[in-house]
Amino acid sequence: MSGPFFLVVNPAAGGGRALRVLPAVTAALGEAGAACQVSRSASLDHARELADSAARRGDVVVAVGGDGMAGALAGTVAGADGTYGIIPAGRGNDFARALGLPGDPAAAARALAGGQVKTIDLIGAGIPGQPEAIVALSVYLGVPSIAGEIANRSRLLRGPVVYPVAALRALARWTPATFRVEPGGQDGIPGGDFAAYAVVIANCAYFGGGMKVAPAAEIDDGILDVITMRHGPRLAFLRALAKVKDGTHVTLPQISLGTAAEVTITVDRSMPAAADGETLAAAAPLPAGTPLRVRALPRALRVITPARP
Repeated sequence: MSGPFFLVVNPAAGGGRALRVLPAVTAALGEAGAACQVSRSASLDHARELADSAARRGDVVVAVGGDGMAGALAGTVAGADGTYGIIPAGRGNDFARALGLPGDPAAAARALAGGQVKTIDLIGAGIPGQPEAIVALSVYLGVPSIAGEIANRSRLLRGPVVYPVAALRALARWTPATFRVEPGGQDGIPGGDFAAYAVVIANCAYFGGGMKVAPAAEIDDGILDVITMRHGPRLAFLRALAKVKDGTHVTLPQISLGTAAEVTITVDRSMPAAADGETLAAAAPLPAGTPLRVRALPRALRVITPARP
């Protein structure tokens, strides 16, 4: 890809890392002969406006930041029928990881300049009476969504380590909750009401800064992977947390794996529902008993990935 690239930069991403890496990113694109324009976003809504305008005039929109902005702009670019790229500069960078992009921002910029276009799936998530949110990686409720809010408030820890630490803090104050995922009782999805620590609806393998929560998930297979962790002793959750980095948590008896094109989730008490590292605006929190509909959006977005050898 030769561009032109329109870089939307989140100045707050990674504690200011997005701004610090910007000179190396633009230099790498320039060395590759790719034209680029840079615009700093003042908020997620402002970033969406910038991305929409750039995509509609034919620029390749590139999110420079973390998974929150990268996931949010994916839906905007898809809606404008644009092409999308990512420069990882946040704490988790799971979207870039799922696309096979290097973790180093300058190397990612070179990969974009010499990359190829691939079509991937997205996720739609919404509650009755509210606009559907379009996200990229996963939607989740329970300990992970509470941990995400804790991680986003953290100013002392940097990098992916913030997520497991936040999960421990969320676990310490967790009280049992009863979930229902419909349709259930087939394809590995529990039927009826069940007590659980977490439900994750995944479009790719990773969340939480490289945790391989859904090892079998593919970002372009037109289906969502449904992961549930049923309630049990806190030690069971700690064991799963220790194993999720490499995906071996799926062998534990508390973990169930399933697939679905669409599911509806309800919980018996109020809690946040999150996606791509950010709490969903319409579910902050999700009221008790309110259905959250999550569906696959197959082949929704064109993205740039590293060229195959």
